[in-house]
Amino acid sequence: MKDITATFGTLYHPVKAFVVYQKNTVDKSIYVESYYMDKNGYPINAHPLSLKESTELANALDTSDELQRNFLKPSGLLPKNVLYINPDHDGYAIWYTPAQRIDLFFIESLAIPNGKASLPPLLWKASKNSLYLYAIDAVTDINEQTALSHAPFFNLYEDGKVCMGTVSVTIKADCLLEEFMQQWEQYFFNSYFSHLIREKSPVKGNIIQLWQSLINSRKQFPMKYLIKNDLTLKQLLS
Repeated sequence: MKDITATFGTLYHPVKAFVVYQKNTVDKSIYVESYYMDKNGYPINAHPLSLKESTELANALDTSDELQRNFLKPSGLLPKNVLYINPDHDGYAIWYTPAQRIDLFFIESLAIPNGKASLPPLLWKASKNSLYLYAIDAVTDINEQTALSHAPFFNLYEDGKVCMGTVSVTIKADCLLEEFMQQWEQYFFNSYFSHLIREKSPVKGNIIQLWQSLINSRKQFPMKYLIKNDLTLKQLLS
């Protein structure tokens, strides 16, 4: 038979193997054993994983695209409205937006016209796959003890998580911080508000009548309608 393996491209040969042992106890502690491979690909010379081998293994794993990403890295100076960044694998950012007027969209059955309305200051917490949104009284002197309120919108769970419905959220693994924040704000404000989750209103009174009175008016958002949710900013830092 003709050996055609040379035509397959670059060949990789086994040089080392690792076996992970775990105790059958409550603490589930582990022990890693390392093996060299002989010329036939069989494991030999079993020994405890050394510090040098651990470093080599970590460096090999660190070549993945996911670990080399620029995820949540600012393109320049840190934006002033950013409060916290956790750039780990399932990292997230926390930032705020001041009171503003912005276009909002509602499904027809809510009987709320689309248009501009004033919003309260908002606190955002987002990862690549999820968004949590809260209202705050002001953006001055924000600290870990800042009290949070329910964001006054439809499509929100009681814990602040936003139900994105059919919106397709695509955040790149190397998404820079400014783009990340902008994308999430656009995803949220460019989608249609449609329903209350579990029929629980996030504001005092009738949420439909509230937005009917605010859309396409010059009224400021009435802060008295906000409902505290017993959370502080510190509780989001996890």
